[in-house]
Amino acid sequence: MARTKRADAVRNEQKLLSAAAEVFVSAGVDAPIREIAAKAGVGMGTIYRHFPTRADLIVAVFRHQVEACAEAGPALLAAAGSPFEALRQWIDLFVDFLVTKHGLANSMRSDSGGFAALHTYFLDRLLPVCERLLDAAVDAGEAVPGTTPLELMRGVGNLCIGRDDDPGYDPRRLVELLLRGLAAQRATS
Repeated sequence: MARTKRADAVRNEQKLLSAAAEVFVSAGVDAPIREIAAKAGVGMGTIYRHFPTRADLIVAVFRHQVEACAEAGPALLAAAGSPFEALRQWIDLFVDFLVTKHGLANSMRSDSGGFAALHTYFLDRLLPVCERLLDAAVDAGEAVPGTTPLELMRGVGNLCIGRDDDPGYDPRRLVELLLRGLAAQRATS
């Protein structure tokens, strides 16, 4: 029988993963573990106890971010002023995730099977969320029909790639241009 974690242990692990994600976004997946420990308010031993290798930590952050992105979609749709605003906010979270994801690919080159499984997990969890948000925006007349969720996610992903080579590159500005193109223009009379 599998042992379940105590609620405080789960909270601490989630706090650690959130801190690691923040550090990875700002400093890359090769950031020092001590920086992650300081951000999480834990000792380095705690990180290594949960995640014996850097790859274990990166995979856990990847899964944590996928789940956060997947769970955010319905919440944003319920709380945002419009379906397109919910989509915009979700894409912003997705961009944060993609910054970390690109570093993940480089760190897992030696484990192509593991990376392929993570990519499948990523698509299985996030495509339906993107589809729901995109469909809601189209149904509300706020987005132009005809774009598939995979096209939108690939477009955003491709715009985020340039950041790796140019510290002055701003993927958010280009993603905003993409979203403006997706937004339905309301006729003015």
